[in-house]
Amino acid sequence: MKKIFSLLVLMLGLNFGVKAQESVIPNMDPNAPDIKFENEVLDYGVIDYDANGLREFKFTNTGRTPLTITSVSGECGCTATTIDGKPGWPQEPILPGKSGVIKVKYDTKREGRFEKNVTVTSNAKFATKKVRIKGEIKPKVSTGG
Repeated sequence: MKKIFSLLVLMLGLNFGVKAQESVIPNMDPNAPDIKFENEVLDYGVIDYDANGLREFKFTNTGRTPLTITSVSGECGCTATTIDGKPGWPQEPILPGKSGVIKVKYDTKREGRFEKNVTVTSNAKFATKKVRIKGEIKPKVSTGG
């Protein structure tokens, strides 16, 4: 009897789980804002050790309502999205057809090639968008010895 009861509970649980997943599919709002980047990959190229690591992603709100960016985060501690203690992205909504920039700063005291993702979270049709930075830092030049 316990086995039958356990089996029944398991079947009901699976059924509810499937139903819950079906209801999570979002409806796409045709008026939702949309973020379109000028470039989704920023290539630093080959730069000197300890060079200026600040770059900007330019974007436009191609949707029909204001775009609000809620957060921007780097994949690791080497990629900063807060510049001089302030968020590197617009704090005010971006109106339809208007543009803005997201600032990122890579720690250029790390020799060698790099490729890092930056995640942008907003109220756009797709809530998260990944853009990328890449490049190569030349080895540190020793200053005599």
